[in-house]
Amino acid sequence: MTEKEQFKAFQNRIGVSFKDETLLIQAFTHSSYVNEHKDKALKDNERLEFLGDAVLELTVSQYLYKHFQTMSEGEMTKLRAAIVCEPSLVKFAHELEFGKLIRLGKGEEIAGGRERPALLADVFEAFIGALYLDQGLEAVDRFLATYVYPKIETGAFSKVVDYKSQLQEYVQHDNLGELTYQIVSEKGPAHNREFVAKVYLSGKDLGMGTGRSKKEAEQRAAAQALKKLGVCLQ
Repeated sequence: MTEKEQFKAFQNRIGVSFKDETLLIQAFTHSSYVNEHKDKALKDNERLEFLGDAVLELTVSQYLYKHFQTMSEGEMTKLRAAIVCEPSLVKFAHELEFGKLIRLGKGEEIAGGRERPALLADVFEAFIGALYLDQGLEAVDRFLATYVYPKIETGAFSKVVDYKSQLQEYVQHDNLGELTYQIVSEKGPAHNREFVAKVYLSGKDLGMGTGRSKKEAEQRAAAQALKKLGVCLQ
């Protein structure tokens, strides 16, 4: 498969079609590749990375502001930092197989650049910058709604997000009633237990969640309850 065919297949796979494919290719072009092909009019992805970093912060900030209505400024800042930090961006890049498409110089390739965390994170940001230039903020938001936002909703950043506290604040603020949690089932061997929790508002079933621990199950039940109350919508 030629490089052009690879980029076409990639766009089909992720459900994004670039109007200007040179922007997409630039997003995946490392400076080491440009340095080894000085005879060609090539641009590396560093400027796109700079832009993508800002666009990513804006879109994630906007999402958190709209969908976590009881979250304080400090809590939103912490959560955003967890979402846009290097380890998270690397994980997103791995899941979308960005590494296969990166254009590297021979030296960087031999040194394992294709799997280098900082390089993968930079490419993800550059891709966001390229998509923004090609189709605007709404296209970036749609892309993130498919590949990033759902991870927030399902508790991938639950070490930062305390859904139970958010739910408690929301219920208390509007005097909606009393919250109670119950572990309704446990299954699996001791080393791999799965717990199912339910949260009730004044006795009424409000949400259910599963997890490897009772706390995780309760957090996910609280997240579902927030969605039902219109606080944490997709």
